[in-house]
Amino acid sequence: MNLNSSAARFKQVTFKKRIISIFLLSILIPFICLGVVSLYTINSIITNKVESSIQSSLKQELLAMENTLNNLNHVSQQIAFGGGTNRLSEQLQHETDPYELIRLRNEIKSELNVITFSNPNVGLTMYYYPDNDSYDFENFVVRDQFNPEQLPIMSKYPEITYYGPHKSYNRSINQLVFSTMRKVNLPEQNVYLYIETGFNATKNLFASESQQNKSRRLVILDNDGRIAFSQDNQNFHENSLFPDYSPEDESGTYGQYVWYKETSNQGWSIVSILPKNILNQEKNQWLFQMTGFFLIFVLAAVLMAWLLWKMLYKPLDKFNTEIKSFIQSNSEERTDLTFIPEFDYLLYQIRNMKRKIWELYGEIERKEKRRADLEVEKLLYQINPHFLMNTLDTVHWLAMMNGQEEIDKLVLSLNKLLNYNLGKMGEATTIGGEIQALKEYLQLQKIRYDFQFDVDIDVDDDAMAFSIPRFILQPLVENALYHGVSDDGYIHVAIQLNDELEITIQDNGAGMSQERIDQLLQDDTMESQKVGMGIGMKYVKRILEANYGEKSRFEIKSEIGKGTVVSLRVPVSGGN
Repeated sequence: MNLNSSAARFKQVTFKKRIISIFLLSILIPFICLGVVSLYTINSIITNKVESSIQSSLKQELLAMENTLNNLNHVSQQIAFGGGTNRLSEQLQHETDPYELIRLRNEIKSELNVITFSNPNVGLTMYYYPDNDSYDFENFVVRDQFNPEQLPIMSKYPEITYYGPHKSYNRSINQLVFSTMRKVNLPEQNVYLYIETGFNATKNLFASESQQNKSRRLVILDNDGRIAFSQDNQNFHENSLFPDYSPEDESGTYGQYVWYKETSNQGWSIVSILPKNILNQEKNQWLFQMTGFFLIFVLAAVLMAWLLWKMLYKPLDKFNTEIKSFIQSNSEERTDLTFIPEFDYLLYQIRNMKRKIWELYGEIERKEKRRADLEVEKLLYQINPHFLMNTLDTVHWLAMMNGQEEIDKLVLSLNKLLNYNLGKMGEATTIGGEIQALKEYLQLQKIRYDFQFDVDIDVDDDAMAFSIPRFILQPLVENALYHGVSDDGYIHVAIQLNDELEITIQDNGAGMSQERIDQLLQDDTMESQKVGMGIGMKYVKRILEANYGEKSRFEIKSEIGKGTVVSLRVPVSGGN
């Protein structure tokens, strides 16, 4: 059912919509397939590219941090286990002489300065005494109160503890540093050596926040996966366990973030965190570009389909115009072309066919006209013998019954009438000529019929010269005499010329039924041709149709016992 309804709806789709749809599908389907394949490919390339770039950066940063921490470890070992500073520290513990105390302290500071000065990656260095929470021999001015318990622990071992990035206690700088604390090898003393990284040690590590990628954030985890340092403390809180931490995982997602991890040999890890929208920035940019190209392709496809439709619509419109002009005989001959060879050839064939059709139509029309003329001539020839014999028969009886004057009068009228009807057969005449012939005819009929009747002829003077076909009035008057008029009969003939020529023949005879009227107009039998000269009203109707076509009107109105009115109207111009 659905298939049938879909097929029915498709049949109602216009040619314009079909061609645009097919054109769009033929362009967009390959483009969409190419876009899907390229999307999959570009997604793989971008993902691998970004992941490789992040992992490479993390490895470099991890290596830099390991080198920094190893350097701290090396310096702390050199100081904590070195003989010079330890020996001086033991002497300082037992010395009571003030001047000697000052000398020993200066020598210890000198030793420390030599070590730190020879290593530029080392910053603040000092001894810390946890028993009384004090420090000594610092090489820079210490900020605020030193408290190692507040430092974030990255990794802790029995001999040494590493602290993650924290604000330096060196009052002269204000940046993040790494630090370490190691117990000094001094008997009878509880002393720890505290060392921070120098000014440039962490500069490159944290420069990515403002230089390379402002959206990337670093997180440092201790050996247990706890966050020792976080550049995004709002989503990844310090001193909290990293979300879904697993030592084996090197990447993952958390909310709207993607993270990548690198773990050092010492057990601590560095994590790079990126928002998903930043990670997909290149892919989104590619999608934006593809969307732009897609819209351009759609617009181009619609434009091309519209141009193709116009290219087809113009010839189709010309074909439609040519087909419509088939029914117009007086339409102008068109010679304009579509400038498309195939369509121009079809137009030529249609116009040639139209020309041949109208030539055939004209030929048929001429043949029909000739056939009508032959019919009229045939009818006229059928009139002559019958009418002539009737008239001669009348002459015969008059010659027997009356004197020579009546015969002479009858023969004279007969000659005039025959000369009018047969002498110029087929030519047009005037109302005046028709009236004169009608009078001659009535003169003969008054002698022929044995009852008295009157005929009143009323004609406009302007109509006397009006041209009409021959033999129009006589059959109508003859019909009135034959069918309706008896003693004291009356026939009125009225001819008026207004916008049309109006002819009315009215009698006061017996009248006719509608069936009899139809028989007079349509019956071709011999019985219907016994009217007067053997023709009847059918002849008048046919001669009007042959000369005026649909422009003429012929009507008969009759009532039994009240008479008959025959009226006809012909145009003033336009006859043949």
